[in-house]
Amino acid sequence: MKKVIIITGGSDGLGKTLTESLSKENDVIILATSEEKLINVANNNGCNYKVCDVSNYFLVEKCINEIIEKFGKIDVLINNAGLWIQEELDNNDSERINSVVDVNLLGVINCTKAVIPVMKQNKNGLIININSQAGINHKAERVVYNATKWGVTGFSKSLADEVAKYGIRVSNVMPGMMKTDMFNKMNIQKNMINGIDTKEVARLIQFIIDTPSDVMIPEVGIKNINN
Repeated sequence: MKKVIIITGGSDGLGKTLTESLSKENDVIILATSEEKLINVANNNGCNYKVCDVSNYFLVEKCINEIIEKFGKIDVLINNAGLWIQEELDNNDSERINSVVDVNLLGVINCTKAVIPVMKQNKNGLIININSQAGINHKAERVVYNATKWGVTGFSKSLADEVAKYGIRVSNVMPGMMKTDMFNKMNIQKNMINGIDTKEVARLIQFIIDTPSDVMIPEVGIKNINN
């Protein structure tokens, strides 16, 4: 049976790869802020899309309600949207700090809050938070980024305890550096030779989705052995 799967940040990077792999056998709805990119990915994969800023709860709630109205359920939420920031804290632009916190942490909370009621009603659901190794490690010049990812780690662990009684599972997935355009978008030159191919992370996500509903994978990391 087809699952209804929402992927935030679905217009590029890992989100795009997940869309390509999961749309073949499921009803996938991708969320992002760029309609042009969303249309391109949706047309290439035969999936649905919604223009949505995950940092705005009212927009998120509207999108989720429209999806529920069309499909009647939400089986899987993949919180994948994320932004990068680095440099020493006092050199970080305050507006960029706000954006990163709002998307990386508040966006996860917003989307999760919006899908929980229908998952409770159906006594079934899977929430996959695409976190990072930065959610368990610390590093200079990454203080804001790591703070958001540590926040997602705490959120995931606490949420898993909270919603298990409703038949809802939560997985905190922590990849190492992936081969995406995240650094290029910030004009940062980085050697990506040891980055993880997004297809490998997508395979892990597929495994989590295919795992029986009475089995929970609360936390899993994935990284290149040469990192």
